[in-house]
Amino acid sequence: MAANSYETMVVFSVAGGEENVQTLVEKFKAMIEAEGTLESIDEWGKRKLAYPINDELEGYYVIYNYTAEPEFPAELDRVFKITDGVLRSLIVSKNK
Repeated sequence: MAANSYETMVVFSVAGGEENVQTLVEKFKAMIEAEGTLESIDEWGKRKLAYPINDELEGYYVIYNYTAEPEFPAELDRVFKITDGVLRSLIVSKNK
């Protein structure tokens, strides 16, 4: 089966500090690299949230572009949901 292209945006909590954010960025980078081909990571950095999430007003935005098997995004999404420090995530398929 052919790999698909995906773009994943994640908003990490900044409450745990800069070190914690970088640990999470690296964790998901490694997870993507283990399952597919990471094309780029675009770190937008700390931004004000449009609305508070869990009483937090700022989040650290990261966009991962990668190719992976079609089953992988569901697993990635599952891990995002159970990981402390992930405020929001969105996985978009870039295939037409």
